[in-house]
Amino acid sequence: MTLLLFLHIAGSVLFLGNIITAAFWKVRADVRGDAAEIHRTVNNVMLADYAFTLPGLLLLIVTGSLMAAKGGYSLAGLNWLTASLILFGITGVLWLAVLIPLQRGMIRLSRQALENGTISAAYKKLSAYWAVFGILATLLPVFILYFMVSKPF
Repeated sequence: MTLLLFLHIAGSVLFLGNIITAAFWKVRADVRGDAAEIHRTVNNVMLADYAFTLPGLLLLIVTGSLMAAKGGYSLAGLNWLTASLILFGITGVLWLAVLIPLQRGMIRLSRQALENGTISAAYKKLSAYWAVFGILATLLPVFILYFMVSKPF
């Protein structure tokens, strides 16, 4: 069980750490306003999602499922585990349905900005949506982390 717990915590660090750091670098690039830096950054955010967020996510799902089964935790009723799973599902939907398409759009629009040297209003609009939904998709895992550690109910 110790190895599973270690891998679960490592998955959490990869997952949560990457989404927080990626947001930091993207916001920083947007504030600077340099088209080349923005394009590099939005590409690297997507790359980091594949390199760190996805493996962290897989570790969380596999180790969490194994630990819940071995620990005999119930999925009946609302408890810290079921609340965490609900929030995890909402986070996944936000990433798949909203954030990844926004990131792809920002990559496309930032590539256009490289050609004409101007960050478009369309990029800024997608970036603003990415910030709003990204904050939500970051806060939910923070609540999950709290539930996992404290098991408040």
